[in-house]
Amino acid sequence: MFLGDYQHTLDAKGRVSLPKRFRDDLSGTVIVAKGIDRCLYVYGSAEYEAFVRSLPDQALDPTNRQVRRFFTTGAVPVEVDTAGRIILSPILREYAGLVRDVAVTGNDNHIEIWDARSWAAYNSDTEDSIEDLARGLAATGPS
Repeated sequence: MFLGDYQHTLDAKGRVSLPKRFRDDLSGTVIVAKGIDRCLYVYGSAEYEAFVRSLPDQALDPTNRQVRRFFTTGAVPVEVDTAGRIILSPILREYAGLVRDVAVTGNDNHIEIWDARSWAAYNSDTEDSIEDLARGLAATGPS
């Protein structure tokens, strides 16, 4: 399980170090894909496959096709190097607005990589509204 929030910097080659705690749960190839909210998702290979399989797959439905394509086109398998870094493709860096300072965050079964300023703004907005969000979830009942 990936938990926590870490500040890192992209190097000139577009590499970012993954926190040691995250590297302990990853080995070999990881999948980097576009995520919601203009961040990148990083999954272990098996977890990414399970994530894609969990998406609706009715090929005749345009919404299902659109969602599946969003998460699969542009997804890139990358190796975690011996220094614990992964290289982020220029297309994915552009999508997420990653230039230099990034936040590497844990979100249960995957890692998210955010532009540091975007993460700070998103996190601040969430902190400001968490009580209302929690109340709304409680009103829907247990899942």
